[in-house]
Amino acid sequence: MVAAALLGSTRRTPPVPSLLDTAAARTVARRAGIRPAAARPAPLPAPADRRPQVPAAARRRLAALLADRAVSGSGTRRGAAPDLAELLPEWLEAANARGMQAPPELLPALLDAARGRTDLRAAVLRLGGGRALWLARLSGEWRFALRDGAASSPGVPDLDDPPAVRARWEEGLFAERIALLTAVRRRLPAAAIALLATSWPQEKAEDRLAFLDTLREGLSGDDEPFLEAALADRSRNVRATAAELLTAMPHSALAARMAARARSHVVLDRTERQIVVEAPHECDAEMQHDGILPKPPSGTGERSWWLGQLAAAAPLALWPELFEGRTPTEIVALPVADGWRPDLHAAWCRAATRQHDAEWARALLGPATGPTDGGQPPGRDPARLLTVLPSRERARWVAGAIDTHGLSEAFRLLGVCAVPWTERLGRAVVDALEIARDGGSYPWSFSGVMGLAERSLAPAHAERLELLTRITDETPPDGSPGAVGYWSEAFQRLVSTLRIRAAMTAELAGATPTA
Repeated sequence: MVAAALLGSTRRTPPVPSLLDTAAARTVARRAGIRPAAARPAPLPAPADRRPQVPAAARRRLAALLADRAVSGSGTRRGAAPDLAELLPEWLEAANARGMQAPPELLPALLDAARGRTDLRAAVLRLGGGRALWLARLSGEWRFALRDGAASSPGVPDLDDPPAVRARWEEGLFAERIALLTAVRRRLPAAAIALLATSWPQEKAEDRLAFLDTLREGLSGDDEPFLEAALADRSRNVRATAAELLTAMPHSALAARMAARARSHVVLDRTERQIVVEAPHECDAEMQHDGILPKPPSGTGERSWWLGQLAAAAPLALWPELFEGRTPTEIVALPVADGWRPDLHAAWCRAATRQHDAEWARALLGPATGPTDGGQPPGRDPARLLTVLPSRERARWVAGAIDTHGLSEAFRLLGVCAVPWTERLGRAVVDALEIARDGGSYPWSFSGVMGLAERSLAPAHAERLELLTRITDETPPDGSPGAVGYWSEAFQRLVSTLRIRAAMTAELAGATPTA
């Protein structure tokens, strides 16, 4: 029948008078004769969650935030309406800080939100607890939770029970193994290295990389032999991370090797009182073994690329010794011959960040009232340098920069400030927004700062901002068309968002424990 159907009844006589009728009848008979499959066992019940329940008002708020995801993701949001979906991280953080459990009826929607936004995953899985993992095992759509759920995976075994620790390490999910390694690292740093060494050669490259990241906390000289061995790893990313961790330890052998190289390429000309650079002419096998990548990115010269890497990896204590006891501020002020200043300063910026050296970070940042990036060497990255400073000092520096230069370079700087912003920083942002509006600035260029302000300003600023929502008849001579209306809408959205955030905090205030 199949051959006759494929070739055609004119070329091959079918075995039955009516080919299509017979085929249809046999199909129905075959389908009707299929035996039902054996019933699968019902899933075990979800684990109990004894944490406090979310109050009813906060539960309704969460439902509204989740329902707003589709609107905010469509790119059609207009006007003064707040973007509720962007408040999900704050709601989740506040609920987790209070030790609450996810509302069961909203857990599927929370997992859907976490599937689409990786930044929400840790918070959603912590709020969902064991029930989130239970659901994830029942649906392939939420499989990410089984790998990324370190924050909510079952508690680590008793660290004083070596067989239980070894069993979890050998048999656990990736997230459970990460959680275990992190817990061991915090309590017994050397034991974490020993545990990692038991399976290191068999691990996948991406997992080795993630396990190395857990060693950043509590890094010490005891980790050096393991990391030195990792410099020969078959994965380039693993080798690079191992080198980075070793150079974060100023007394490591790798840091000493980098210091020796730096001494031969960077010197002080005492006559001219300037720094002289002789960049490497090749990247030999020993340099590559120590983590220096031989091939530069597009647009970067080879010698510049090699110099930057070795100078960034050298211990910062080398430079005052090399430059006659000068302080970091004095060293940064020294001229650099032959145009090498951007490369050298960029390397020092990376070193200050990697070695968490606040004194060097301050020297490279300079005063907040100084020139903006346009007057600084191209390698200077204020946002990264600020991460080395204490949070309140960071906020003061950014507030001073905004007071002096306005908001044109503020977006990245604000992004590294602790949330909620300090009163001083919040006032500086609001003042700068008001100045921008009154000066007729092109309003859409500040949308990024406005978005940050909605999530980071303390709600107490809402009262002052209410005054800025009013539309005036005065339009600046050089103002952009439609700017007045846009600014009014933007301030309305900002005020509404701040008030919703205040309401969220109040709604989460009084959870009742589950009976």
